[in-house]
Amino acid sequence: MNHEDLSTIVSRQTREADLVEKMNDGRLQCLACGHKCPIPEGKSGVCQVRFHRKGKLFAPWGYVAGLQDDPIEKKPFFHALPGSRALSFGMLGCDFHCSYCQNWMTSQTLRDAEAIIRPTTVSLEQILEAGLRSGCQSVISTYNEPLITSEWAVAIFKKAKSKNLVTGYVSNGNGTPEVLSYIKPWTDLYKVDLKTFNDKHYRELGGSLQIVLDTICQLNEMNFWIEIVTLIVPGFNDSETELKSIARFIASVSRDIPWHVTAFHQDYKMREPRNTTCEDLTRAVAIGREAGLRYIYSGNLPGGVGEGENTYCHECGTLLIQRLGFQILENHLTSSQGRCHQCGCLIPGRWI
Repeated sequence: MNHEDLSTIVSRQTREADLVEKMNDGRLQCLACGHKCPIPEGKSGVCQVRFHRKGKLFAPWGYVAGLQDDPIEKKPFFHALPGSRALSFGMLGCDFHCSYCQNWMTSQTLRDAEAIIRPTTVSLEQILEAGLRSGCQSVISTYNEPLITSEWAVAIFKKAKSKNLVTGYVSNGNGTPEVLSYIKPWTDLYKVDLKTFNDKHYRELGGSLQIVLDTICQLNEMNFWIEIVTLIVPGFNDSETELKSIARFIASVSRDIPWHVTAFHQDYKMREPRNTTCEDLTRAVAIGREAGLRYIYSGNLPGGVGEGENTYCHECGTLLIQRLGFQILENHLTSSQGRCHQCGCLIPGRWI
């Protein structure tokens, strides 16, 4: 299947979008992500999956490009339903073009002819049934950028909520007030990739630092449960100055937001930087602690970062959850509903 055939198929798997405003010149402004693309008739937005046809904006609908149950720790959410399974689904497309994307087979499908993932038609009911059959406690929109497919995610989440399932986004954080308001009634968890604190580097990836920072602040004000990930890429975002800026910003929003500092490995089109080491992650953790963050986790190097995968009480230091990669070895929060079993301190998160 060539690129043109795929574009045709994806354009059929759509419905009219909710996240749109009409402009005075006939263009339609998409509100699904921070680009806020003003889209002329017959054209698509930056994401290439939301497009203007005959005076209407159309958004992806009725398919998945990935569907499986994962440990919720893989998302990663460390302060939500530890040890549970999450039904993970994704579509195609992204509003960024990160050269180190580990999900490029879905996110960059319409930009890169080497990406071979194709859509599979599926109903809302089939997705929910798959999650319940696997014993999942949550449903997570991931694999591509969920903001640009929010109409589909919200439809799934509405059904998930009827079954008392937790819902979440794994996102680049390139949001708008409109899309956050749209998903908020149906979305509990939100993971943001804070990729760098350098706007020039953000623009190389296709985004804007300020929009991501604003989104994080809005998510916190709106009471989403937030966890933030920074992939530590040597030579790109790992300077002392930049890591301190990231840590201080997160602490200024809330010291209770978990910060995951994760290891880069050479992938997709970024082959020049060396892989991240355990020492790199340990240095980032120390910077986070110095900034006052209470929960900092080292990722992608299981077993190599000492206690960096575990959750400890921020008041008394008691071990609460011991992890190895995505596996829970000990969990003392299940019966205590989020309180330290030693001192009774409330540990922020979504534990039950």
